[in-house]
Amino acid sequence: MSENPLRKATPQEQFEEVTRGTVDIQVPEDLKKKLERSYETGKPLIIKAGFDPSRPDLHLGHSLLLTRMRRFQDFGHQVVFLIGDFTALIGDPSGKNVTRPALTRDEVKVNAKTYQDQVFKVLDAAKTQVRFNSEWLDTLGTEGMIRLAARYSVQRMLERDDFKKRFRENRTISIHEFLYPLLQGYDSVALKADVELGATDQLFNLLVGRQLMKDEGMEPQVIMTGPILEGLDAKMVDGKIVGDKMSKSLDNYVGISDSPDQIYGKLMSITDDLMWRYYELLSSRSLKELAELKAKVTSGELHPKAAKSGFAQEMAARFHDEESARKAMQAWEERYSQKKIVAEDQPLVELSLGGAPKMLLAKALAEAKLVASLTEGRKLMGQGGVRVNGEKVSDPKHELDAGEYLVQVGKHKSARIKLA
Repeated sequence: MSENPLRKATPQEQFEEVTRGTVDIQVPEDLKKKLERSYETGKPLIIKAGFDPSRPDLHLGHSLLLTRMRRFQDFGHQVVFLIGDFTALIGDPSGKNVTRPALTRDEVKVNAKTYQDQVFKVLDAAKTQVRFNSEWLDTLGTEGMIRLAARYSVQRMLERDDFKKRFRENRTISIHEFLYPLLQGYDSVALKADVELGATDQLFNLLVGRQLMKDEGMEPQVIMTGPILEGLDAKMVDGKIVGDKMSKSLDNYVGISDSPDQIYGKLMSITDDLMWRYYELLSSRSLKELAELKAKVTSGELHPKAAKSGFAQEMAARFHDEESARKAMQAWEERYSQKKIVAEDQPLVELSLGGAPKMLLAKALAEAKLVASLTEGRKLMGQGGVRVNGEKVSDPKHELDAGEYLVQVGKHKSARIKLA
């Protein structure tokens, strides 16, 4: 007879692992009591996290919640991956200074399908409940919606930082945006959630759920908020990691659907300080294992690069598989550690000289889509970020004759450019 996963770690051990990297817990003692009760009774906790399918793809920052859910899942608790197909029609106003455009049902449906394809790279599909909040919100009806809206005053809604700021700056706040926190809170009532997870900008919404559960005479959920993940370019400043949040628009992200080579290569580019933050927030290694790993690096027994490689491989394997991660590591070693790019592996881009004898390298970079513009190409060249056939080229006026060249831009972009 297999061991009950709820008993494979003590309540205190579970508490330490599932709360690591949290920003706020409402209320820690309540969570400890819930974990102790679950341990004694063998009844798993219901762990809820909601995701509005407002974009079709996810990056590593979005996986923070999934990683925390997986930790609860590994201890035997029931995780509910809640797709906010109804609330996505409103758009979460959290942290926004303008009203978000509403999505259509068809857009939500397409994005929701993409989400499901991606999240099970982190969560165990066989142990995950996937729910859609349209199940109960569609049937709430007009009367139910009015009664729900009566639970909160406009004054309390304006306590939210983003609403308060927009009101002060005379920016538009649409009435339907006030409904969003109430509907998210009602999700917790419908699911009888023990714990709800979210990012720091979700705190107000999560607190609404806790209050609505109290109003219903239910045991209120514990709220756990986590940080917003910094992007690949973040650095340590005065003892703190400082940088913009991970974002596709800032090109400082690792996509869940990126190739193993991309995942591994991008993560090998981060600073050693940022590596430890990513380890704490995203790795499946226990806190004890991380402490031992850090001690080895501090003592000089293990090189920081080896520790970083371990993390990069773990993420590549999580979103693909172990063999793909191993091959990505080997390929990176050949290309970067040994200062070698394998030409045969690079995409071939054919460009026309248009009758001219030569082409500016910066123009070739832009036409090959290795940079966004001629200006960016020149800037990167001046910064020493461009190599042609292995040689650094810093002259922004450098020209290429007809022929084929192996071009590397930064650490992650390279191609064969053929000029004719």
